[in-house]
Order: sequence, then structure tokens, then C-alpha cells
Amino acid sequence: MRTRSNSGVRLDYYQRVVHKLILDHQQPVTGLFPASPHNDHAWIRDNLYCILAVWGLSMAFKKIADQDEDRAKTYELEQSCVKLMRGLLMAMMQQKDKVEKFKSSQNPLDSLHAKYSSATGRTVVKDNEWGHLQIDAISLYLLILAQMTASGLQIVFSLDEVAFIQNLVFYIESAYCTPDYGIWERGDKTNHGLPELNASSIGMAKAALEAMNELDLFGARGGPSSVIHVLADEAQKCQAVLQSMLPRESNSKELDSGLLSIISYPAFAVDDPQLIARTRETIVTKLQGKYGCKRFLRDGHKTPREDPNRLYYEPWELRMFENIECEWPLFFCYLILDYCFQGDKANVSDYNHKLEKIMIRKDDGIKLVPELYSVPPDKANQEQCDPGSQERIPLGRCPFIWAQSLYILGKLLQEGFLAVGELDPLNRRLCSEKKPDVVVQIVILAEDNEIRDKLLEYDLHVQTISEVAPIEVQPARVLSHLYTYLGRNKKLGLSGRKSRDVGILSTSKLYSINDRIFAFTPQNFDYEEYYMSRDPALLASTFMANVAFLGMSWKQMLGRPTITLLATQYLLDQGKIPMAMITTMKKLKSGYINGTRVTLGNLGDFLSTSAITNLSFLGSQEDGYPDKLNPQVQSYLEEHLLKSFSNKVSVLSKPMAARGRSMRRRMSVRGAIKKTRSINVDSETLGMEGEYVGPPVERKPSWLEVDPAQAFGRSPSPEDKKKASTNDPSTTISGVESGMEEKAPSPPKEVNKNIPIIVRNRPTSESQNLLYAEAETDELMAMLRETESLDEQGDILQYLVDTQGLDFNTGMLENGKVVTVKDLLKALYEKACTQKLWGLVRHTAGMLGKRVEDLAKAVTDLLVRQKQITVGMPPNNEHTITAPLPENELRQLIHLAYGDDESTAMLTQELLVYLAMFIRTEPQLFLEMLRLRVGLIIQVMATELSRTLSCDGEEASEHLLNLSPFEMKNLLYHILSGKEFAINSVGRGNFSIISNKSNRYGKKSQIMLEGQSLQGTIDDTPIVEPDRQGQWLRRRRLDGALNRVPRDFYPRVWGVLERCQGLIIQGKVLQPNLTQEMTSGELKFALAVETVLNSIPQPEYRQLVVEALMVLTLVVEYKAVSHLGEMIGVENLVHKANQIFLEDQMRCNGDATLCCAKNPSESTGGALVCGGAAGVCQHLYDSAPSGSYGTMTYLARAIAALLTERVPDAPPVQCAIS
Repeated sequence: MRTRSNSGVRLDYYQRVVHKLILDHQQPVTGLFPASPHNDHAWIRDNLYCILAVWGLSMAFKKIADQDEDRAKTYELEQSCVKLMRGLLMAMMQQKDKVEKFKSSQNPLDSLHAKYSSATGRTVVKDNEWGHLQIDAISLYLLILAQMTASGLQIVFSLDEVAFIQNLVFYIESAYCTPDYGIWERGDKTNHGLPELNASSIGMAKAALEAMNELDLFGARGGPSSVIHVLADEAQKCQAVLQSMLPRESNSKELDSGLLSIISYPAFAVDDPQLIARTRETIVTKLQGKYGCKRFLRDGHKTPREDPNRLYYEPWELRMFENIECEWPLFFCYLILDYCFQGDKANVSDYNHKLEKIMIRKDDGIKLVPELYSVPPDKANQEQCDPGSQERIPLGRCPFIWAQSLYILGKLLQEGFLAVGELDPLNRRLCSEKKPDVVVQIVILAEDNEIRDKLLEYDLHVQTISEVAPIEVQPARVLSHLYTYLGRNKKLGLSGRKSRDVGILSTSKLYSINDRIFAFTPQNFDYEEYYMSRDPALLASTFMANVAFLGMSWKQMLGRPTITLLATQYLLDQGKIPMAMITTMKKLKSGYINGTRVTLGNLGDFLSTSAITNLSFLGSQEDGYPDKLNPQVQSYLEEHLLKSFSNKVSVLSKPMAARGRSMRRRMSVRGAIKKTRSINVDSETLGMEGEYVGPPVERKPSWLEVDPAQAFGRSPSPEDKKKASTNDPSTTISGVESGMEEKAPSPPKEVNKNIPIIVRNRPTSESQNLLYAEAETDELMAMLRETESLDEQGDILQYLVDTQGLDFNTGMLENGKVVTVKDLLKALYEKACTQKLWGLVRHTAGMLGKRVEDLAKAVTDLLVRQKQITVGMPPNNEHTITAPLPENELRQLIHLAYGDDESTAMLTQELLVYLAMFIRTEPQLFLEMLRLRVGLIIQVMATELSRTLSCDGEEASEHLLNLSPFEMKNLLYHILSGKEFAINSVGRGNFSIISNKSNRYGKKSQIMLEGQSLQGTIDDTPIVEPDRQGQWLRRRRLDGALNRVPRDFYPRVWGVLERCQGLIIQGKVLQPNLTQEMTSGELKFALAVETVLNSIPQPEYRQLVVEALMVLTLVVEYKAVSHLGEMIGVENLVHKANQIFLEDQMRCNGDATLCCAKNPSESTGGALVCGGAAGVCQHLYDSAPSGSYGTMTYLARAIAALLTERVPDAPPVQCAIS
């Protein structure tokens, strides 16, 4: 026997350990590991962690393989890894139909199984008998497959297997919006089988997507067809959602030790070093004990109080498990690996010491890691009272191979047999290192010579599409179609990529297909679908957001991002290039735009520096011609080359006819659109439905009915009177419901308020059908031809849609084809877009059922960042959206919520898209907001306009619906950020919104611009005083409408509930048993409190209730009293504070003496003079929170009064406010 070096002897020892504890259990046929000698089920996740030690040891042997037996050992260990990875691959490939189904359905019952028989590789339980949907397990498989392939192992053998793996990538692609059962297989922690969005699954999927991208599964021997393709945007979405969730694990688990696998080995999924540190620190503080870490708070698994005969817990039982949850040594193994990768030797030896103390030594001297440590049944009460005081006993499997394998890896790293880079050949551990700045390359192309010359006038040199040949430029939808060919495989019955979405990261690369090079324009610049792309200012702002996004998110990619933009005829405004475009292009020449480095140039110059991807999967592999384009792709590309950017303009866009209006008498269809408005701006009823004003109308249009004459602030015209007297049937039109608003160029008052619409053919009553004869319609058609006012045309068409339906034949002919009402509407929409009459545009878009681009994606973006959405006007018509819905269902829900108010329904879709844009680029705007109530936000936007323009609510909602998409987005931004703003008139009834340079809390200077009238004239003497007044009322109204609460508000309310028998708000009770069911940081608890608060319709009143709750939390936190007694009516506190405030006002003769602060004998009864919501004086709403006359002072006094009643024997309560 030759002598062995010390290291050789030590490795031989580890090899014996690995053989005895791990490899001896590997099934010889399938290569899988059973869970235990008595249970032959093989879990994907556990199997993968088991094999890591074997893989690590094989690499350690490879380095000292100076003797033949060492090389043989290396080979044997490597092949055990390959055997296991292929065993799992075969088991999953037997379920290929499920993978195909799941891509479309995302139904938990269609998911791959989480465990298989270790003897046969077949399934062991039925689809519905187990929480199989565990995206983290499939992602872990792909991640480890990528790492092992990169280390030189050959695991995948055929192109069919490559296609299957490509489809597994699609399977995990949408992890960021797919609720699953997670790493502990239980979903919601009550274990009732409810899947939820888990941060650990999203993180693992993100890591797998990045690791798989551009990976050749045949290793060094492969070619283009064995490469896996991942769309970078999918990994980026996972990254964004993960960052918004951490350190939270899911809705029911505020924290989970499983996240250690995400922030460190094996996933390394987080790139923000501070977030990694914060997550690790939170886990160590809240979950670590002497024997390991708890999986999550109130985890009942294997605790002495768990009922072993039941699978699930009742929600109120969870409190029993507090402080006695089992501790898992497994997490010490994760922490040791984490510190090894960081090179932090002190912490490595510290945790090693902790771990060795709790390992169990067997007779042969091998130390084993047990599964978990539990509190003995007789010691549970003592442990609960004094956490960490009792000795625990090991339970479960011993050794727990998952932990044992990680322990062995840690040992190999500590003893220097492995370097961290060998366990991570793809260098994922470096993702949190600082990277150099990204330079975004920008190419502007002109559609034709005419536009090129127009740009030249502004000293902007660009090429036309024909000049960049041979590079071909296509819209993003072409790329999205090409990607559907990825992963197709006839033999396996796999159909390729299902999602049609290609994001900005994907369109910022160049693509090569058989020596042809393609560039794609961004998806949000495709002009076909939606009116928002018709607003040059919005396009410019979207473009800047795209550039900033690329600057932040372009990682792990070779080459620079290239944005290709097309300047088309579409963008011209009356033949000129819009100023918004010119200013943006000029900024680009400076080399920086909003802090991101950019370079403007020609496509040809950027070829050498751009990221270029080869779309090799478009070849005809399955027919044996990998180098020849698939014939279907070939014909698709040829077809698209010709027509990709040409746009048909409607045939009806010429003027309707000469103005021969002399003979016709006018019919009263004026204001048809206006009837459907539901935006309400009166402060008394903000958030409530407005009372009906005006004469009764024959048909009940919408919630807020307005007589057309009053709506326009004009007296009835002579024609109207004549109609009424002749008893003309058309007078019934005054009540027609519609979603159209007028915007007439004549008197400036009639600014239009358009609202989005969807088509609904409304049934008309029998009598009406009889009344409207053919002649009636002919007369309307003649009026339509005569009038040049687009708003009038709009009203007539609206009326025709209501009475005759969209497909009604108008009797006109165009090029020999019959013209329907729908065709006329399309023509009107085109003209309104050209003339930038946004109210009419929104209205006609709704009637035509146009959809907002990416509505479903926008809603998903908000939901996955833990924001719920409600649509509809509060309080009676709000519909809550809590889970992603398909586009058509979303549109139906929104239109259901607004009844016939088509315009507001369209505006809601538009605002959802803007909210999603903001949450992607400026998530900090949404801090402490759980639910976005779009209906309330619309009302507050109208209120703000009415305040700034000093006009009534009717006019303000008109102005709101006429804002251009860019100004609408701008106004929403100002409301979200709480910034003060002023409004400028820019002619044609359009407005622009300007920030006042000031901070959120407002200084005097911010009011200067606000004395402006509609014409944009500014008074010489800025009136500062009136605007100072109303500032706190406005803040409270905004925060209330946005549901914004102070930091840590919900956990603090949890503390109050612990000390009383319930809180009553608006007649709804928050029961103290919520604290039994949920922990203080749990999202489910916050939503429960928020739902109760949302029953308060007036936003400013809601904010005072929130303030009252905050004062209560201070009483609890400073232990002013031990218990708050029985139920507390929070609103009574607010009213008590109001009463004390009014007494003070009378004493010092304050402002409130003009309205509410009067002797009871003087009070008039009924509504408050000052219009304060919910019977609270307007002046109290407008008081600052702090100071001796602040709301907090009065609320504290009210609470002191309450406690004096409740706790009469206690020492007097100090209510001095510090």
C-alpha cells in the first residue's frame, strides 16, 4: 500500500462517510434516494440537496487524483451525480403532458409532482392528494443542473431532453405571479392547502432562470441547438417581486428561515447587499435558537401541542405554538456555508461550534445532524413562559441527509479541499458585487425621407429604415412570435413558449438568424392598439423610464443594451414633429439622461458593442436541417417585412360634408355622453354617491345624473323648447345613458370629460322603438354629415349606439361597402386622436372596446408586490381584485363596477397602467399602502383639479377627463408623492400640470402659481393665505384616499388588540382573537385591519381614525395602563376630540366659532355649516397633528377621558404630549 498524504487520508474518511450515509441508500435502478428506509418516496428537493455532498467530494478528489484509484473514485462519484440527475429527469419527463398543460393553466392540479417512487420513478400520490406545485424544487433542479453542467458533468444526452428542459424553463418563468406550496409543502401556514406567493420560490426561480440563460446543455461538446434561451425580462420580474417581498416570505409567513437558501448558497438570488444583510439579521434575531432556527413563527410541526391525527390547524390554535416551535439544525449548515462564501472565518467557527454541540455521535464515531429539536411535552409550559430555558430532544430522521450533505460541503470548504468557486462555477455569488455603469445605446430611425428631413431641421441626423440595411427593423410583436418556436418538440408533444410578452430587456438586444441581423422596437411603442401611444409627451416620458430601467436592470449580459426607436408619420402633430420628442432627442445628445449614460448613434456603429443573441432554435432541427430556417418562420418573416410599420388610416377620415345646416332642425342629443358620469367631487359626499339634482329623467342613466342643460351651465336653447312643445319623440333622449362626453370648441365652459367605454348594446324599451321611426335616424345621419364639431358627432353616434347598436347599417356607402355605426365611430376616434381631443378619444375608445395595452400585466405587477386593488366608486360599488385575472375578465369587472360610465371605466384602465409603471420604477411611492382604491383616487384627482382651478365639481371632472395621457400620469404622480402642483392652460381646453418646487410638507412659496385662471394669467399679488388654509385637510384627504398609514401601523394595532376586547370602526369589530390567528407582522392581519378601515367612505375622516389608533398604540407602548378594558369605539374618540376642540375654540374665539363652535341653542341642526365630513368640524381636519392645538393633543385628551371613565381607581393619566 502506497503512503497517502494527510489530505488523501482525510478525503478517504469523507468518502467513507458519504458512502455510508448517502450513497448506500441510492436506488440502483432509478438513482433516486428514498426519504427513509421505511418510506420509498423520493422528494425532488431533498434528493438534490443529498447529492451536493457527492458532487463536492468528486471535485475534491479530482484535484488530488495522482493515483489511479483516486481517478476511479472521482469518476464513480461523478456518475452517481449524473445517475441521480437523470433519474429525476426521467421521472419528470414521464409527466411531460403536465408541463405542457401547466404553461397555459398554471393550475396546481396540472403541476409536476413533488415526489416520486424511488424504486420505479413513477408517481406515488394523486394530483389532488398532495401540494405538488413547488416551483422552488423544479427551479433548484434547473439551477443544480446548470452548475453541474458548467463544472464539466454531462447530464443531458439528447435534443429531446434539451427541449424538455427548455419547457421546464417556461414552467418556472411566471414564478413571480404563481402562488405555490413552497419549500415546506404547506402553502398558508394553517396547512389548509391554500397556495400562496412565496419569496423562497420566486428567488430560486430567478436564480435558475439566470443560470440557465445561454447555457449549452451538452457542455463543451455542444452546438447552437443544445443552448437554452431565457428571456431576461422574466428573471428581472422575479427579481423585482423578490426585492419587494424580502424579508417577508409570504402573506401568512412574515419570515422564513428557508430564505437563507435564496440570499446565499445555492441560489444567490439577491443583488442588494443591504437587503441580504437585513434578511439574514431578521432571521437570526427572530428565529434562531440554541438548537438551530425555527422554520417560521408559530410553526406547529412536531411540537408537543400538535394533534398528529389532523393535517391542518384551526387559525386560533396557532397561538399555542408560540415560543415552542421546533428548531432545525439544518439552518446552521446554511449559515456556515453562507459565511464560508463571505470568507468570514469567525462566524464560520462560531456556527460550527454551535452545530457540533447538537450533533449526535453514533457508535462508529460519525457525527450526524438530526432533523429537528422539539420541546418535551412536560416542559412546554415553562418554555412558553421563558423561551430558550428548556433542554430539547431530537426528533425526526437522523441523520437528516439534506442537512448532513450541506454539513459535509461546509467541512470540505473549511478544510480547503474545495474553493467556493468550484461549488459555484457559474459565479452566481458575485451578483451582489458593484458593476460598472451601463451605457444605453440609442438608435433613432426615420420611417421615410420626409421625416428624416424634418429631424434634420433640428440638427438631428438620423437614418431611414432603408438606409440601415442589411439590418432589419421589426416591431416587438414579431420577436414575440419568433419566441413561440422555442422549445417545440413534436415527439414529446411540447408546443413552445406560450407567453406573448417581450419586455424592454429582450428588445434591447440585437438578434441574428442565419446571418441576418434584426433589431426590434420596444413593445410599448407598438402603435396599433391604444390611444396612449398617440400622446408624444407620454411616449417621451415612457422612453425616459425605459432608459432608466435599462440602466438599473441590465445585468449578467454581454454587451450593451440598444434601444431602437422609429419616428413615423403617426407621431406628427399637424405635420410637425412634437416638441416633446425634439427636447428628448436633444437631451440624448448630451450623453446623460436623468442620470443614466446614453450614446446616440447609427445601428451599424453599435454592432460590435451590442448584445447579440443567436436565435438558433428557428432552424428545422426536427426535420434534420438545423441550418435551414423553419419554412413557417421563413414565410412569416417575408410577410412581415412588407407591412410591419405601414398603418392604414380610416377611409372615413375626410370631412363629412359641406355645412348646409340651414334646413335641419337640431335634435336634442346634446350631452348624451355627459349623462353617464359618476365622478363626484362634493366635499360633503366625497367618496359617497352624489344626490341626484335636476328633473326626473325617463330612463335611469348612471349614478350621478345631470340634466344636460345644467351640465353645460346654459339655458335650454330655442330648439330644445321647440322640441318640448311639439312633443317631439326625441325629447326622451335627454335621459339616454351613454359613456360619451362633449368637448365643444365654442364656449370654454364646455370642456369635455371623456371616459373610457366598452361596448354594450342596451335594450331599449318597446315604446321607444315605436317612437323612433326611420325618419328619425335619417335626420340624425344628415346632422352627422353636416356638423363639423367632433363633439356633436360624438353625441349623435352615442345616441345611435344606444338605440340601434354598433352594427346598425347607416345607409352610407364607402368604396361600395356598407358603413356601420362602428365604422363611423372608428373614424371619429382617429380624428379625435389627431386633434388631441382626449375626452372624446377616451370615450370612443371605450365604445369601440379598445383595450389598454398590458392591462392584465399592469394589475399583476401591482398584485405581486403585495398591493390589492379596488375599482369602482366607494362605498357601494367597490370591487376588490386580489389575484391576477385574464385581460377580458378584468375589463368585464371594471365595466361592471362603473355601470354605464364608460369614460371612467376607461380612465381606470389607464390609471392602473400608470400605477404599475410607478411601482416598477419608484416603489418608494407605495410605502405603507396595502390597497389601491382607483375609484377614490379618481375622485381625489377631480377634487384637486376643482381646488386648483376654483371651479365646481361638474367642471373639474370634465377637465380631468380631458387631460392628455401624459398630464393624467403627471397628476397621478403628484397625488401619489404628495407634491404641491399648479395648473397651466395650454389652449384648446388642455392643461399642463407643473410642480411647485417645495417639499411635501409645504412652504409658503408653493402657492404662488395657484392663483391662475383658466386662461393662464397670474394675479400680480399672489394670495398666500387662502392656500395655507386647507393644507392639512388636503394631506389627510390624499393619505386617506391612498390608504397610506404611518410606519409599523399594523403591528402596533396588533399590540392594542392584545390589550382590549376589540376595536369598533364604522360598526365593524376588530376582534382580539385576530392576535391568536396571526402574528403581528403578518400581511393577512394588516389586510384584516385595512378592510375595516376601508368601510369609512370619507378619506379625511379615515385618516383621523388612523391617528386615533396611533395615539392608542402610544398608550399601550408606554404602558400607561395595563389593560384598556372592553371594546373601544374608535370613532367615539374622534368625536370626543372634536367636542374638546370646539370647546377650546369657543374659549379662545377661534375660526371654528364661525361654523361649528356655537352654543347648542344657536346650532341649526342638520349638516355642518363648514361641510366637515362625518360631523367633525372642517377646522379640526385642517389642524396640524402636533402642537398644543394639534389633532394628536385633542385625541390624547379624548383617550385620557375614556381611560378615566374605564379605570376610575388608577392614578390620573398624564396626557402631556412630549
